[in-house]
Amino acid sequence: MTTGGTLRSLLLATAALALGPSLAQAQDVVRIGMIGGITGPIESLMPPITEAARMAVGQVNVAGGLGSAGAKVEMVVGDDGCIDAARASAAADRQVNSETVAGIVGAMCSGATIAAANSAAIPAKVVMVSPSSTSPAVTDLKDNDLVFRTAPSDAYQGEVLARVARRNNIDTVAVTYVNNDYGSGFAKAFEAAFTAGGGKVTLSQAHEDGKADYRPEIGALASSGADALVVLAYVDGSGGRIISQARETGDFSTFVGGDGMVGGNLTNVAGGDERLILTRPGGTAAGGAERFAEAAKGANLDPEATYAATSYDAAFSLLLALEKTGGKRERLSAALRDVSSAPGERILPGEWDKAKKLIAAGTDIDYEGASGSLEFDANGDVPGSYDEVTIEDGQIKVVGPAT
Repeated sequence: MTTGGTLRSLLLATAALALGPSLAQAQDVVRIGMIGGITGPIESLMPPITEAARMAVGQVNVAGGLGSAGAKVEMVVGDDGCIDAARASAAADRQVNSETVAGIVGAMCSGATIAAANSAAIPAKVVMVSPSSTSPAVTDLKDNDLVFRTAPSDAYQGEVLARVARRNNIDTVAVTYVNNDYGSGFAKAFEAAFTAGGGKVTLSQAHEDGKADYRPEIGALASSGADALVVLAYVDGSGGRIISQARETGDFSTFVGGDGMVGGNLTNVAGGDERLILTRPGGTAAGGAERFAEAAKGANLDPEATYAATSYDAAFSLLLALEKTGGKRERLSAALRDVSSAPGERILPGEWDKAKKLIAAGTDIDYEGASGSLEFDANGDVPGSYDEVTIEDGQIKVVGPAT
């Protein structure tokens, strides 16, 4: 593109600076943020989530970077502790206003995403794409179309988990859930679906994260006479501790849980006679799953790690959208929908060079992700798909698609 003169060049450069970060700034470096619970109740889940996003960034940099100038992408990581709204807000403020990131992958936990969005991202008009914030409360954010997620809402997962539990011949359950946006939303959806499917919830109660002893709560849940204990919490926090203490007391031998519980720390250390029935958003049936798995194994990343596929998709789709906007924050949400929705030339994980050429030619693309199709609805949600999984000897084992 020609400018037609020095004055016009100066005016265009000034306008670009006023609009926000672009490929022409920061010595041809574009930063994206990532916010997650590096410490806290999902600590053991975070390494593959982080590395999956880094893999997407690395693929882009190796394949020519962003834009015609080949701007390199840097990922800035912030720790919010998962359940600490103040830390999430501070991390987002730092990334948005000091690091001037063009977009954010994250946060991971729903309350952290809501806090980061309301305090920093929405006021600064910065797009966030969460790989794992599943609370229905995220759907209701007044976010000006800035908050998206590649993992489906627990409004869907609650129904799926209820069907899986019934398919496993579980008729009665007691439910304990962490007292936050994630736990309460998940519990509400699960209980409604489980009851509608002919099951009975004998007792449902919230618990606070971070306690050392949950035995009194476990005793009350066990006395309700349920066949199984449903734990809707985090594996490195209250959820893992509750299952461990329930094993010690022998009150339950069947445990049911969702995505927050799917980690190797939830192992059969008590002898292996208990059943662990879990669900999580799954990529095993996704169109891009095979290509993602090949790349992940080459990077020493477990492609079946919880939220690895959705994290990769959050980063790669965000980078595709930034390619379309020239690295700018402006119009990024519209671009994100454009690159991830039909109709368009199909793009699979890692196909950066192909996508870049098509975008440059003005051709529509449709990213088919590692975790599934990213057809974002009006709220930035995806319908998603789910796997039924279990844990054996510290290893996550996929039972099959959860339908």
